[in-house]
Amino acid sequence: MKLSVYQIDAFAKQAFEGNPAAVCSLPFWLPDGVMQLIAEENNLSETAFFVATESGFHIRWFTPTVEVDLCGHATLAAAFVLFECLGFDGDDIAFDSRSGFLNVSREEGLLVLDFPAQPPVPCEVPEAILQAFGVEPVICLKAEDYIVVFELEEDVLTAAPKLDLLRELDGRGVVITAMSSQYDFVSRFFAPKVGIDEDPVTGSAFTQLAPYWSGRLGRSKLHAKQVSSRGGEVTCELKGDRVAIAGSAVKFLHGEIEI
Repeated sequence: MKLSVYQIDAFAKQAFEGNPAAVCSLPFWLPDGVMQLIAEENNLSETAFFVATESGFHIRWFTPTVEVDLCGHATLAAAFVLFECLGFDGDDIAFDSRSGFLNVSREEGLLVLDFPAQPPVPCEVPEAILQAFGVEPVICLKAEDYIVVFELEEDVLTAAPKLDLLRELDGRGVVITAMSSQYDFVSRFFAPKVGIDEDPVTGSAFTQLAPYWSGRLGRSKLHAKQVSSRGGEVTCELKGDRVAIAGSAVKFLHGEIEI
């Protein structure tokens, strides 16, 4: 069996920026174990698989080690493949997923994800986080991930956490963030528990960051950057119980898988 596979740099304006994701369009669902092996072989933070349905598409996401409930950059990448590579006719794509229906639209040259907001709530700082980063946060919050807010942008830029300690935490991963001199805020994302030591740009993290920073800064539309080594700029807007997350993408490669 031969399958087309695309590698897309999401939240990027040119190749070698943003977050690379693999995308496979399937005629029908493969066994879960096969999709997990493909994701492991791709060895990217996420591989997205989608199948056409009567109402749109059903999408699933796999890291090299597990299937996850929500992934922003791989959804952006899948929409890019449909719009730019497979000739999807229209400006809105509806994806059904483990996290409900997700819409992706083309607006002013950007792809806009419509995702459910995940407002984080304050929590005690786990000892593993204190030891991993060695910096006392301003506040620690929790939703799908731990959201650790530092006082200084420099603390985010220079962080070199002890990943073994972060692997002990419950939840998917840890987002660190701070106010920025150039952007509204910056962030980084670490999820060694699910096979991602540091993710270059994490769309789903902004479903948690947007509610926090919108409340703190007093405005709904925000411009941010995930300051990983590759980096990626994200515009996000809190809209009630949803978050609009906008970015661009570019195709890096198109190939064929034989299984």
